Amino acid sequence: MRVFITAGEASGDKLGAALMQGLRQLVPDVEFRGIGGTLMEKEGLDSLFPMDEISVMGVSEILKEYRHLKARIRETADAVIADKPDVLITIDLPEFSLRVNKLVKEVSDVRVVHYVAPTVWAWRPKRAGKMAHHVDQVLALLPFEPPYMQAAGMDCDFVGHPVVTDQIATQAEADAFRVKHAIKGPMALVLPGSRRSEIGRLMPIFAQAAALLHEKRPDLRLVLPAAGNVVDAVQEAVSDWPGAPLVIDPRQDDGSDKRAAFRAADVALAASGTVSLELAAAGTPMVIAYDMSWLSRQIIGRMMLVDTVTLVNLVSETRAVPEFIGKDCLPGPIADAVLHELDAPGTQQEAMRLTMERLGLGGEHPGLRAARAVLNGLGQGATRH
Repeated sequence: MRVFITAGEASGDKLGAALMQGLRQLVPDVEFRGIGGTLMEKEGLDSLFPMDEISVMGVSEILKEYRHLKARIRETADAVIADKPDVLITIDLPEFSLRVNKLVKEVSDVRVVHYVAPTVWAWRPKRAGKMAHHVDQVLALLPFEPPYMQAAGMDCDFVGHPVVTDQIATQAEADAFRVKHAIKGPMALVLPGSRRSEIGRLMPIFAQAAALLHEKRPDLRLVLPAAGNVVDAVQEAVSDWPGAPLVIDPRQDDGSDKRAAFRAADVALAASGTVSLELAAAGTPMVIAYDMSWLSRQIIGRMMLVDTVTLVNLVSETRAVPEFIGKDCLPGPIADAVLHELDAPGTQQEAMRLTMERLGLGGEHPGLRAARAVLNGLGQGATRH
């Protein structure tokens, strides 16, 4: 069995690696080609090019990188067409993935699976109907998504979210982290995202919030677990922050420091995205903040169908997590919210617990569930191992 699989950012790389493991467990002689990061490469993928070349988000950002992105889309589609795989699996990153899928379907009948349903429940609901022309099956991470995809004519399986399988640090490991880094008082994580565009846009705002936090709570230690592709930019950005913030460099960490930091933290300030689920898994209260270009604000703001973008709020059907999005992404209110959560840490606990339960905590590994769904879609029904 030959599989062509693509991912373009850290969360997609994680999904891809787990899916590859699941497929290999069910079909030991499976072969992989495509695009991915370090986790997928560890599973045997030789990436066509570095995946961060296609990690672009936001209207103005896509326009800026359009020519390069278009070339990579064409290159990828041509590689799929030449390879003639049994299935093409594209992971998230719809600006790239769905264009590749369209080009492939124009000249091929290869089965196309898209992993991570687009947020048609949040904005641009007509995308589902357009996807159906060149996507056969969708693998959904959230339990309420399948009906949206199925109504548009695609197969869709809820396969669970990989966050439920993440290793969580013990309290002893969290305590050891605090001792190691001489953190005696309250501790806050700062998580500005894994894209370069996010770092450039959010770090100035987070810097001002950090200054306000230091002014009001000088004992609060800030810790930034940085993504590998942006760690240098994060280190440079915090070089003049007050309070000696600690940057966790993944190049010097096997993951244990990051896990311990998530468990040890009293509160977190994070960019919108799947990191909110990682925080929920660790039981860490959070404040979500995100900004985008002026053009993206105008377009997306007019299309939003929901009143929250935070996944913990959506999955738990609560509004327990405060968020500051677009024009509301302001240092003062953000800092005030962080301090409020620091002083009232129990307000989010039930929403975080419910979120983990609904995402499949305690069930079959999402990577294996996803692999089984792919094989069932190919008519190769996989038995439980």
